Amino acid sequence: MAVNEEILINVAPMETRVALVENGVLQEVYLERTQRRGIVGNIFKGKVVRVLPGMQAAFVDIGLEKAGFIHASDIAPLDDSGMEDRNGEVADIRELVREGQSLVVQVVKDPIGTKGARLTTHLSVSARYLVYMPYTRHIGVSNRIEEEVERERLKQLVEESSAKLAESGQTGSGGFILRTVAEGVSEDELLLDIPFLYRLWNEMEERIKSRPVPSVIYEDLPLFMRTMRDLARPHTEKVRIDSREAYARVAKFANKFAPEIANRIEHYPGERPLFDLYSVEDEIEKALDNKVTLKSGGYLIVEQTEAMSTIDVNTGAFVGHRNLEETIFKTNLEAATTIARQLRLRNLGGIIIIDFIDMQDEEHQRQVLRTLEKAMERDNAKTCITGVSELGLVEMTRKRTRESLGQLMCEPCSVCHGRGTLKSAETVCYEIFREIIREARAYDSEKFMVLASQMVIERLLDEESANVADLEEFVGRPIQFQVEPIYTQEQYDIILV
Repeated sequence: MAVNEEILINVAPMETRVALVENGVLQEVYLERTQRRGIVGNIFKGKVVRVLPGMQAAFVDIGLEKAGFIHASDIAPLDDSGMEDRNGEVADIRELVREGQSLVVQVVKDPIGTKGARLTTHLSVSARYLVYMPYTRHIGVSNRIEEEVERERLKQLVEESSAKLAESGQTGSGGFILRTVAEGVSEDELLLDIPFLYRLWNEMEERIKSRPVPSVIYEDLPLFMRTMRDLARPHTEKVRIDSREAYARVAKFANKFAPEIANRIEHYPGERPLFDLYSVEDEIEKALDNKVTLKSGGYLIVEQTEAMSTIDVNTGAFVGHRNLEETIFKTNLEAATTIARQLRLRNLGGIIIIDFIDMQDEEHQRQVLRTLEKAMERDNAKTCITGVSELGLVEMTRKRTRESLGQLMCEPCSVCHGRGTLKSAETVCYEIFREIIREARAYDSEKFMVLASQMVIERLLDEESANVADLEEFVGRPIQFQVEPIYTQEQYDIILV
């Protein structure tokens, strides 16, 4: 089935949001806030502040709140000609860097939670069709371009274009990777990218020499411009932008670097917000919930933790028409396509465990797995899916380069501190009883005053009133209660009066 792909760009002074819509259904959301821009792709001149031989890694101060982390495998020593010497072996971290040394690094993963940014010295800068790697002579092609004839054509075009530019005095010593959008492009289009990348790198080399440590050497484009470079493809039907200023910048960029989609870019001037028009706001709201309903009546429970994300599939209200096995199979098939969309929409990364409903038929298992793999093919993030385990679980990984939608838009609950549950009012009442007994044995007082939340006090005076009377008799002192409106359900104080 042909995919009708649209890109919606909502620009405001405080944040920019991008929605990728396929066949009228939201698939991906990108968010960039003015005060907290992502730094993946940015290049820094930093200083090594700590070397960890046991972990084969080092921490590098790049001027952020947390030091960045770099592994020995992400540091390639340079040979006499200034090119990366990749011999396949990872050298001892102590041979590669030392504390106090300045190091030019690029961010490959944003800081997430308590972790600092993940860094590499394998530097690269991107244009529309090409990624330039200044420290390697390798020419590679995106794995998503599968046709061997096209791969060879593109590699040959880059080699010939580089040679032509060298003859005219425009040269660079690095290599290139051809991006997915380069499929089918002409030599003239590639010739636009190569000199641009050479000039960009020459400017950066000057900054590396002159800038102090730590400092920013290169910042990637703002989100709405990166969208045109990374997301807009020749088959993109429409790009709609609700900011006149951003539209002008994007249109200028497209005319120069992506003329094939320049006429599909539109400014949206309507009074109704662009994201409301496509129901994107509603879909984002749903993506922050852990429950996802399926059309059949089944549902998914999606839980994201520090270690991994888990997805549980349930039949719910779906009872089917034939038998239980058929009901389970249909629910799992629908769940597989929905899971692929939810992973993209929520931007879940790392280890993902999917608990499909147990299927006895091995052919059913294979079909569900194939459906999941096919649905994941449109995902730009690198994924790896295993077969169904003995426990009926599907294990997979999805490359994580930035925070998930939930991490970007939410924070841990100030009441439960991210646990997701609170102690019941009954549990808190019994904690109060135990504390009163401890206080009665340790201190003399005329009476006790209990300060707690409305819910807890109501329970103490109602369901637990008989227990309170028994406790007063046991400790030999009266107990009074007072509601504290600002207390959470788990908070209480016992005052000796």
